[in-house]
Amino acid sequence: MSDRFGGTGDIRSGHPTTRNLVPAPEAADVPTPPLSATFPRLADHGDALEYGPDVATEAQLRLLGNVEGRRVLVLGAGSGAELVTLARQGAHVIGVDPDLAAIEAARTAADEAEVKIELHQSDLAELPFVRADALDGALSVFALAGVDDLDRVFRQVHRVLHTECHVVVSVPHPAYVMLDPDSDEPPTVVRAYFDRDPRPWSVADRQGEEHPRTISELFASLTRANFRVDTLLEPEPAGGRVSRLWTEAMRWAPATLIMRARKEGN
Repeated sequence: MSDRFGGTGDIRSGHPTTRNLVPAPEAADVPTPPLSATFPRLADHGDALEYGPDVATEAQLRLLGNVEGRRVLVLGAGSGAELVTLARQGAHVIGVDPDLAAIEAARTAADEAEVKIELHQSDLAELPFVRADALDGALSVFALAGVDDLDRVFRQVHRVLHTECHVVVSVPHPAYVMLDPDSDEPPTVVRAYFDRDPRPWSVADRQGEEHPRTISELFASLTRANFRVDTLLEPEPAGGRVSRLWTEAMRWAPATLIMRARKEGN
């Protein structure tokens, strides 16, 4: 059965593999910041929509499907790459980010790609510029890791989506957050899985916090907002040359968690 985007939800083909990984050029010997601070802002993006570093893209996973002519909300502007990719595929893209610098980066990316996107500087849980039941889908790539009150965000996303439409979310995998990405193999465990203390980070002139959550907490937050989770993925590293965000800890635990949920009710 196809969804409102025209996707089948079949994610079994083209499963990523850890075979034939080629090392990236060596990086400077500095502590590795959490992935929510670097992805997608500092990622080396290709032509396909990416859900995390060094994992299968939307071209293989097909979680959104055909977005041509659809109105899609993107929570978190990143570098603008996801917004530009969707706009090139014919979507009417609405990007939201509380960081003015991210909004400006996304606007620059859209101008360079000669595509139109709608941008708003706003808290991710505040969407007064979108009327209820107006959108055909929603996407967030790693941005929700920086949100303290996730329930508020999902309630707002539920309000603006058409019934039966999807929200697709990727976040740093809670198992990967436990590990020290700079330690020798096997990686050192530095946090308990149930440690919910925010993890401060600083990259260049940007600062923020990563809010670790268990898989069950993410699932419960979507359910409380009246979404039904229909897909949960813990993708293995994709083959080929790894990116500059690669760490050896990714061989031991999935770095990215992806969830897709369908809006139920009104």
